[in-house]
Amino acid sequence: MPGLQFPQIPLPLSGTDTLTFDLYCAKDNGLALTELQRAAAGSATRNIYLWGDAGTGKSHLLHAACAAAAAAGRRAALVPLAQCSRLAPTLLESLEDLDFVCIDDVDAVAGQPAWEQPLFHLFNRMRETPRPLVFAARTSPAGSAISLPDLKSRLGWDLVFRLAPLQEAERFAALRRRAQMRGMEITDEVLGYLSRRIPRDMHSLFAWLERLDRGSLSAGKRLTIPFVREVLERGGTGRPGSRPDNQ
Repeated sequence: MPGLQFPQIPLPLSGTDTLTFDLYCAKDNGLALTELQRAAAGSATRNIYLWGDAGTGKSHLLHAACAAAAAAGRRAALVPLAQCSRLAPTLLESLEDLDFVCIDDVDAVAGQPAWEQPLFHLFNRMRETPRPLVFAARTSPAGSAISLPDLKSRLGWDLVFRLAPLQEAERFAALRRRAQMRGMEITDEVLGYLSRRIPRDMHSLFAWLERLDRGSLSAGKRLTIPFVREVLERGGTGRPGSRPDNQ
């Protein structure tokens, strides 16, 4: 049946967000975005390897690509290897029967033969179909700690893109865009207030947006500076007497 496949575990989307290509601020990563869109649509067969620091949008793009492929009636799967301790390498078996497969956090299994060997065999099986594999990692193929030489070399065979980080203004534009998708309005004043009080990497910004959304819904209030101050002071829920979230 066409659609999005989740090998043994659900796709880890947070809150009400649906990660799409439209929500990704491409900026200097436009070529990578274009190639991913082509692969998700079925008009390209070359493998894609994305790498870059945390917060550059690697996981966002993989989620968006799988969602786009599924929306086009293609069978897609995303395997989050950062959760490999909860998974079994056997989940990589038969993925070549799908139309589109994304492997996130490849570096999480570097140096683990139990994962590297099945990943190598999946690469070869997908190559024969031919259908694209999309990989994401923090390091380049050449700089990877993958210990299986044949797998390490294959990861760099096709399209390799280093994702450039967003500048601060672009990060807050992305935050505003995601807030609008949730039906939230964030004024320039509130954005300025937040920028001086919370970490400004993408993961932290989106985590705080999640908390502000929960607090706003719970209290029935708009995102004014007094209310945002209250949420920040109380650790994220916006409820009097609540315990701060672990950070």
